[in-house]
Amino acid sequence: MGVSSFFFLFHLIYNTIRMKSDPKSTIEAGRAILGIEFGSTRIKAVLIDEENKPIAQGSHTWENQLVDGLWTYSLDAVWGGLQDCYADLQADVKKQYGTEIETLAAIGVSAMMHGYMAFDKQQNILVPFRTWRNTNTGPAAARLSELFVYNIPLRWSISRPAVRALCLQHPPALEHLAPLPGHPERRGPCALH
Repeated sequence: MGVSSFFFLFHLIYNTIRMKSDPKSTIEAGRAILGIEFGSTRIKAVLIDEENKPIAQGSHTWENQLVDGLWTYSLDAVWGGLQDCYADLQADVKKQYGTEIETLAAIGVSAMMHGYMAFDKQQNILVPFRTWRNTNTGPAAARLSELFVYNIPLRWSISRPAVRALCLQHPPALEHLAPLPGHPERRGPCALH
């Protein structure tokens, strides 16, 4: 056997052993990918393998609250729900495969796109998260549609009158605006535990 044939065979065997594709091996090798979705009634987590096949899941049921006439979720509800959902996913992994998640290849987060959160430099929220259920944006959406000569739907974040009011009342305090998935991403994956 020539040297090049030996190395080819070595790499073939090595990669076959290293790339075991069963879910437990994928999880233990840190090759699983975590997807989290903040829905309006449930937070869902799914663990997928390298072929995009679901291998474990977790969830947390939640409901937005009507506070001062606006539908919202508190940051405590966001973080508590995320942690409960992840704990449910971890329990599913332990039950199905007898192992634990230690490392992930990637994490993706999605959420209700029709809301925002405004933060100051210390990461304090300046106004509560506004959900898709709020329909108090009619006048702002109409004015923006007129200005842009383009239909701006009621539920687009730009239609939120609080953005305008916030920028006028608190310009030095406003550090950034983020959709709901933007807040967990800024805190990092350690916030899951």
